[in-house]
Amino acid sequence: MPRTLTRRALPIEPLSADSFKPFGDVIEACGNAMTINQGRCHKFNDLTHIQTDAEGEVAIHIYHTQAIQKPYCIDLLERHPMGSQAFMPLEKQPFLIVVAPDNNQEPDFNNIRCFATDGSQGINYYPGTWHHPLLSMGSGISYLVIDRKGPGQNCDEVLIPEHLSLTVGAQL
Repeated sequence: MPRTLTRRALPIEPLSADSFKPFGDVIEACGNAMTINQGRCHKFNDLTHIQTDAEGEVAIHIYHTQAIQKPYCIDLLERHPMGSQAFMPLEKQPFLIVVAPDNNQEPDFNNIRCFATDGSQGINYYPGTWHHPLLSMGSGISYLVIDRKGPGQNCDEVLIPEHLSLTVGAQL
């Protein structure tokens, strides 16, 4: 028997450290800063911790992305079980973050959430956090990406079920 198509527009929430805590850390220059370099620099220390398993090591990349067109249909979620993954925009431009809690090694499709950065915030997904690949807005964004490299399968992908249509940036 065919399943009924469920359509859902994900509400876009402003990104904050508290609301994003189940999925990872928000990376932003706020709070107390340390003055260094003879007073010429303010250091926002210890903003996140990159995690990796014993066989992996930390790698730094730069990604150049294209902007999405809204409304955008969410088609898959992925996760990296062996390490965290941090994204920091190199231009001051907002981007969207779609995440889902884990439900027995699968995403919990009933509790998918969408966050929007303020343009200066980055994020660090905890290991195993289900998320959609980068969703850049505006004219596209370049990101500094810090994650795990090394042996083993560190990317699981799951397609959104055919009976579920999820979009961001549109009201149904």
